[in-house]
Amino acid sequence: MEQNTAKTITFVVPAYNMETYLSRCIESLVAAQRNDDIEVLIVDDGSHDNTPQIADAYERRYPGIVRAIHQENKGHGGAVNTGVAEASGVYVKVVDSDDWIGAEALERVMKTLRTQVASGAPIDLLVTDYVYDKVGKRVKHVVDFKHVMKPNRVLTWDDLGRFSVAQYMIMHTLTFRTEVVRASGMQLPEHTFYVDFIYSYHPFPWVKTLMYLDVPFYHYFIGREGQSVQTDVMIRRVNQLQLVNRCMLAATPERGTVPDGLYRYMIHFLAIESSVTSVFLILSRKPENYKVKDELWENIRRTSPGIYHDVRRKLISRALNLRGPVGRWMIRVGYRVANLVVGFN
Repeated sequence: MEQNTAKTITFVVPAYNMETYLSRCIESLVAAQRNDDIEVLIVDDGSHDNTPQIADAYERRYPGIVRAIHQENKGHGGAVNTGVAEASGVYVKVVDSDDWIGAEALERVMKTLRTQVASGAPIDLLVTDYVYDKVGKRVKHVVDFKHVMKPNRVLTWDDLGRFSVAQYMIMHTLTFRTEVVRASGMQLPEHTFYVDFIYSYHPFPWVKTLMYLDVPFYHYFIGREGQSVQTDVMIRRVNQLQLVNRCMLAATPERGTVPDGLYRYMIHFLAIESSVTSVFLILSRKPENYKVKDELWENIRRTSPGIYHDVRRKLISRALNLRGPVGRWMIRVGYRVANLVVGFN
């Protein structure tokens, strides 16, 4: 049977030396009962293992659905940039190559997106739940947004409720309309970790309508050795968190230039990322990094006094700016407790 060439969604799969996990990821993306309107772009980012061969094999196995793109190493951001530029789907979703998509959730998401495409006025953003699939942890933590958004209806930013102190929409929750991402002009920094913060932030002023599905769509695999979100790794790469913070600050609109609900959420998220960066500067136990933390907050103040005022008044920002050795001790203890409860590292 001839395949339909119109694509509802493009899954962008950045892959660098992921021979162990790539097949699980791709199999989950093509597992829909109907997959002719799904595009999977495997962006092989200069891998040195068998990732390129695995990608090519899937392209041969699923012609017109899976496409392998090979490029010199540019880091996660460079691979995402390539995938977004090459995407032919009405919607685009980034799926890291060691993660995967739930089978039942995929059917529901595809049904929703197809309905949106057929409507002639598709939503700009679909938000779904995600699962922390941590190595060795039997009970998986599901992050949902049912207390913030009413499911299964078209929403605007002003329809959203209040996010809890540490709740935000990471990349794994987001399926953007492709033209929204392109219109935002977002170009993620190359050879930089943690650019998913930017991806989950920069395009939002171009999002006018969104919808929430209360379904655990994305499985976020964490806890493997050497992963970029391990605590010790994040401490070593804290300078890259600082770069991400500057990029997010540059993308933050001033109050009154966007809907109130959007501004409120972006301030909330900027406060969280600023606080995350502050945490790892403190966890490093290096006095010079304590000064860097102060400089980070001073940079926000110099860039925009209004944004600084609104970010600093958030509870998490106040907590992360407790002064002196006792304040830093309380922050370290709080981090360990949160990690034990949620298992995010």
